[in-house]
Amino acid sequence: MDLLSGGNMGPVHRDGGDVLRPAGPWTPSVHRLLLHLRSQGVAGVPEPRGLTDDRRERLEYFEGDVPNDPVPAWVWERRALVSSARLLRAVHDASASADLTGPWRSPSHEPIEVVCHNDAATYNLVFRDGLAVGLIDWDYASPGPRLWDLAYLAYRIVPLMGADHADGFSEAERWIRCDLLRHAYGSDASRAELVEMLVRRLRELADFSDAMSVASGNPELAGHAVGYRRDADRLSGRIS
Repeated sequence: MDLLSGGNMGPVHRDGGDVLRPAGPWTPSVHRLLLHLRSQGVAGVPEPRGLTDDRRERLEYFEGDVPNDPVPAWVWERRALVSSARLLRAVHDASASADLTGPWRSPSHEPIEVVCHNDAATYNLVFRDGLAVGLIDWDYASPGPRLWDLAYLAYRIVPLMGADHADGFSEAERWIRCDLLRHAYGSDASRAELVEMLVRRLRELADFSDAMSVASGNPELAGHAVGYRRDADRLSGRIS
C-alpha cells in the first residue's frame, strides 16, 4: 500500500486500483453523489467502493497526472484551462438533480444550484495528455452556487493568485484567461461577479484554514490562510 502525495486533511493511500481515504459522517452523502454523477454519464469522478474494515472509504484510483507544486508548465496551456472548465460544468449539470440530503462535511452556500466540490483546483484534477479528465477528493462537497466552484478554479488555473507560479502571464493576459474560463464553462456571470464570489470564497477559506491549522497541529495551513487573505484584499479592489 502506497502513501499518495497531497492529503493535507488526512493520509491517502493507494491499494492497487483503489484509493483509501479517511471516512466520516459525510461519506455516505458523498458516495451517493458520486454514484448519481456516474449514473448521469459523468465518467470523470471516482467510483465509490464502500468502506474498509477499519472504516476508511474505498474509491476508484484515477490514472493520470495530478499536478502539485511546483506546477508543471503544461498546466498553463489553453487546453488544460478549457477542459477543466468543461469538466466542472458537466459535473455541476449532473449534480443539479442529485439528492441534497446530508450530512455534508462543509456548510452549504446560497443560492443552492448544484453540489459544489468546494476544492475544484489543479491539485484535485486528473489530466491525461494535458486534458482534464477527472475531478477527485470529494469529501468536502456540499450544495451551493455554480460560481463558488468556478471562482476558485479561476484562482488556481488562470491563475488569479498573487504568488509567482512561473506561468509568465501578464496582468492583462490573466484576465483574458479568466474570461476564457467563464466562456468555456458557459457561465453568464460577469468578471466582476466572479471576482466578488472569489473574495468571499477566499475569506471563508482563510478562516477554515486557521481553524484546521489548530485542530490538526499543521502550521502550514495557517500560512495558507495568510496568502488567501492577502489575495482577497488585492482582488477586492477590482470589484466594480
